[in-house]
Amino acid sequence: MLLTSANKPNPSLLIIECGLTAITFAAAFTWPRLGAGWFTRIEKAFALLARRKGLAAATVGLSVLVLRLAMLPLFPIPLPFVPDDFSFLLAAQTFVHGRLTNPTPAMWTHFESIHITMLPSYQSMYFPGQGLLLAAGITLFGHPWFALLAMDALMCAVLTWMLQAWLPPQWALVGGFIAVIRLGLFSDWINTYHTGGSLAALGGAFMLGALPRLMKHPRTLYAVLMGVGVAILALTRPYEGMLLCLPVGFALGRWLWKGANRPDAAAAARFAAAALAVVLVALAWLSYYDLKAFGKASTLPYTADRVTYAMAPYYVWQHARPAPHYRYAVMRKFYEKDEMDFFNKIHTAKGFLPYTLVKVVFTGLFYAGFTLLLPMLMVRRVFLDKRIRFLVVCLLVLAAGLTIEIYLLPHYVAPFVAAFYAIGLQAMRHLRLWKPDGKSVGLTMVRLTVVSCVALAGLRLVAEPLRLTPPEWPPSNWNFTWFGPDHYGAARARIERQLEQIPGPQLAIVRYSSDHNPLDEWVYNSPDVDRSKVVWARDANAADNYQLIRYYWNRKVWLVEPDAHPARITPYPTPEQTTTAAPPAAGLAGARVTTSQELEK
Repeated sequence: MLLTSANKPNPSLLIIECGLTAITFAAAFTWPRLGAGWFTRIEKAFALLARRKGLAAATVGLSVLVLRLAMLPLFPIPLPFVPDDFSFLLAAQTFVHGRLTNPTPAMWTHFESIHITMLPSYQSMYFPGQGLLLAAGITLFGHPWFALLAMDALMCAVLTWMLQAWLPPQWALVGGFIAVIRLGLFSDWINTYHTGGSLAALGGAFMLGALPRLMKHPRTLYAVLMGVGVAILALTRPYEGMLLCLPVGFALGRWLWKGANRPDAAAAARFAAAALAVVLVALAWLSYYDLKAFGKASTLPYTADRVTYAMAPYYVWQHARPAPHYRYAVMRKFYEKDEMDFFNKIHTAKGFLPYTLVKVVFTGLFYAGFTLLLPMLMVRRVFLDKRIRFLVVCLLVLAAGLTIEIYLLPHYVAPFVAAFYAIGLQAMRHLRLWKPDGKSVGLTMVRLTVVSCVALAGLRLVAEPLRLTPPEWPPSNWNFTWFGPDHYGAARARIERQLEQIPGPQLAIVRYSSDHNPLDEWVYNSPDVDRSKVVWARDANAADNYQLIRYYWNRKVWLVEPDAHPARITPYPTPEQTTTAAPPAAGLAGARVTTSQELEK
């Protein structure tokens, strides 16, 4: 069972999905003509829409918008609740202010947080693509989540467009609606702020949708769309994007060398220039961003933060770094235990194979669950199928590239979502024609598989009153399931609202318990820390806390205890009250942090 919690877990949707899959398999053999008349009529109506390809893709995208907005009473706009969420929101708010990064706050050691770089500047450690998307949401809609919703809808529509280039239109439409259910409504792609799955999947869909169109009907538009796809991946998931670019680049080169419909030299140069122009603009901007945020144009995101805090590397041939000095136990726990435990397991000859298989299984559960595994009965036919052989090669390149990575979450492979769906749908086409003993078992199995997807979506809508979801934070492995996380982060949001309603500026010193989960992050600040209504800081030793309080002499100071039941906020227990504390000496803002020994002197 993948979903667990600190309390006794409730019945899991994953178990129910497994049961429905078993029922589908058995029912197809027992009643191979089940509902044949109804299904035939539905499929005919469905085919009418599928033949109008543009309308079909638009309908898929619109379905995401309409359905997810309609679900808001049951699934409200998500709250940030993990360090990655806060990291990307920091980037978004920085971009909204017209800056690429922020100066390091004067009291920065109190604001250190996982996945946030403090030196040489104060910014998210991640590539900027997702931050730019969230910034667009704040600017255009007043809230970053609406940009996620729009991107999710666009991704599903473009995925349908991509599938139309590889499969018959009715199957492309089926794939689009399955993506709506499995990715667009419930997953962590739409219900958190950090995965960037929809954005990376959009980039991959542009590339794989433009490739066959460019080779069949050479046009500058398709070259530009391919360039847009590469640019998106460069700004979001460059490593996995590179893995996709390798087979796509090889296919393009082979086509230009001896393809049946290859363009002349002038046209080929025009197409290449159009695509490269888009890519080079993105890379030039990324280099400038790296220069401003991390000190050098050649210093990529991740680098400064990982060198400062992390012990575990990202690739299997690398060795662990020496443990740095951690000022806070919760950060030490994340880097020394949470990351290093998995690294030590997979970084051995004995552990490499089983833990690599674990990564594959968990990723498969996210994209296929149990319901969509039935078509893999036709895996042999899929591998022999010339129609999608190139996409199979793409996944083999991906598999080779991922074996050398230590960590894997489903959104890491989002650039290949379009390939996953095309291969899965082609497997469904083969399964549909499967007739053991002359019975239409495969046809019924495919039909019931689609029905199961729809039924599970309906069940997810009422999962909370039926107590089918994990009860409370902290969950485990919610990001490996299609039905996504619950509505976490409410406790921090509640206390933040209380602090914002108090007159005057506030300082919240967060004190975690010894067993606090590092992923349940509370210390997060806006780009301009000193001008924030509420400043969140980590609880340090008494001397350092005293210095922090002196610096924020005009703020009322609170002690926040997230691990109390319920989380509580009380006046900070110090004799130095913010109303009577003297203002700091001139020039303290921007100064280095005074050590506790210097303070005692």
